[in-house]
Amino acid sequence: MRTLIAFVAAVLFAPLSHAEENRIQRVISPGGIEAWLVEEQAIPMVAVEIMFAGGAHVDAEGQEGAAYLTAGLIEEGAGDMDSQGFALRKEDLSARIGFNSGRDDFTVGMRALTANLDDSFELLHIALTEPTFEQRQIDRVRDQVLSGMKSDLVNPDTQGATEWFKQMFPGSTYGRPTKGTPESVKALTRDNLVETYGRMVAKSRMKIGVVGDIDAATLGPLLDKTFGDLPEGEALDRSPIELSNVSGTHLIQADIPQSTVMLGHEGILRGDDDFIIAYVMNHIFGGGSFNSRLYEEVREKNGLAYSVYSYLSPYDRAGLYMGGVATANERVKQSIDLIRAEWARLANEGVTEEELEKAKKFLTGAFALRFDSNAKIARYLAGLQAADLSIDYIDTRNDLVNAVTKEDVDRVAKRILKPDDLFIVVVGNPTDLDE
Repeated sequence: MRTLIAFVAAVLFAPLSHAEENRIQRVISPGGIEAWLVEEQAIPMVAVEIMFAGGAHVDAEGQEGAAYLTAGLIEEGAGDMDSQGFALRKEDLSARIGFNSGRDDFTVGMRALTANLDDSFELLHIALTEPTFEQRQIDRVRDQVLSGMKSDLVNPDTQGATEWFKQMFPGSTYGRPTKGTPESVKALTRDNLVETYGRMVAKSRMKIGVVGDIDAATLGPLLDKTFGDLPEGEALDRSPIELSNVSGTHLIQADIPQSTVMLGHEGILRGDDDFIIAYVMNHIFGGGSFNSRLYEEVREKNGLAYSVYSYLSPYDRAGLYMGGVATANERVKQSIDLIRAEWARLANEGVTEEELEKAKKFLTGAFALRFDSNAKIARYLAGLQAADLSIDYIDTRNDLVNAVTKEDVDRVAKRILKPDDLFIVVVGNPTDLDE
């Protein structure tokens, strides 16, 4: 039996002649529902990933956390099944179905045996179209969410991120905690959750990826049976959100042995023509782990931190360029100063040819390794659609990376990196920091 890694290498990345079928098929159901499919018969299973644009974006003002709570309730009861009945039905089918809500999307994942495919899709249909939202289940899941919030309130990473987004996106859904606040979650009523669910699930905002032992002829009718009677839904506002001009350093005092630092400023959206160039640049700067500039300067040369990193964060309506470090309380200012200096050095001096070639070699060579399961491939297919990327992106992505030049990276570094605009949130008890 071929491994999934071998499958990715052989099926997704092997060259195709014009006579061969596309490895990724665009399937259109008789009712007009689209899904992207990769067939793989080696294992008698199918992975399905669905993304609905929205997530916390559909939370009404004052109802922060409604989408997150709603996602946790769907498999707690649907149709004539309570939570135990739903769990037993999944067990009978050897199926897995999960739901989650993030900042920009509501996601659904299913894993099913080929032998039980029709029944598994029917169970998914019931979950999506007939959630019961019983009050006793609402109360139970709400208590679980509130319990998790207690941990979040003392987690320095969560504290830092919450404050960073709050100040950078005032008055926007991005500035609100995705899980809500204890006060907002406690106030949510069943009617609030039902209304939120009605805004979450919409065919017009649905992207589907399918991988496994199923062909297009079988998948098409299943798409209609499963999703055909979902509401069309309204288009979401996708216009870019303007970030605030807040900068400098904000301290959240916490009695912990080391401080956590989150920093960043405006970046670029995923659809920006410079995104791939910025992706390569970020690998050189702080995304390449042991091979990045930040790792070399902050950890290896100066011993200031065990972990330091940077990353692109392209949300639907705002692009961010972010970084972070955790360091001893007496080394916070030194770490921040060094990171800011490297931020400026890359913007002003660019990269070397050696750095660029190493980055491109790594990024192209490691691309296939991110697809180590059918579920991850299905999620990637849905994500490509959500990002409005072409169906042949998997074929062209490495070519795009290899086409990046030193001049490209130098230009984009100068465009994106703005060390004076950095907004920095520190959670801890630093001894050397001047706010």
